[in-house]
Amino acid sequence: MPLVLAETASTAVSARPAYQEPFSAAAITQLLLGLGLVLGMILLLGWLVKRFSGLAPMNRQMRVLAVLPLSSREKAVLVEVGKQQLLLGVAPGRVNLLTQFDEPVITQAEPVTPAFAAKLAEVMQRRTPHD
Repeated sequence: MPLVLAETASTAVSARPAYQEPFSAAAITQLLLGLGLVLGMILLLGWLVKRFSGLAPMNRQMRVLAVLPLSSREKAVLVEVGKQQLLLGVAPGRVNLLTQFDEPVITQAEPVTPAFAAKLAEVMQRRTPHD
């Protein structure tokens, strides 16, 4: 009987996996291949989403020049497309062309500062630091 116990004990010891060095060439290769696979899948998914969802890259030939809220849900939007300016009526679920301008109405989109922001900037400039 002791012979059988010794035999099973030696088989149990040899069944354990051998210790692997964490920074071996095989481990680093496996890490790099896994990383490459994940990055490849991210790029593939990005390409598929762009290709099949209708998302297009931003075009510099088209930009919003001005927005005028008409109510809580409707607004008038002045859009420049190439050399042409269009006034659009935007409401939930629809966009209508209101008019098309032959000559530009606004030449450059200028940032509009609200009255409070302008007043705050003026006060901050007048303020002197305390010594």
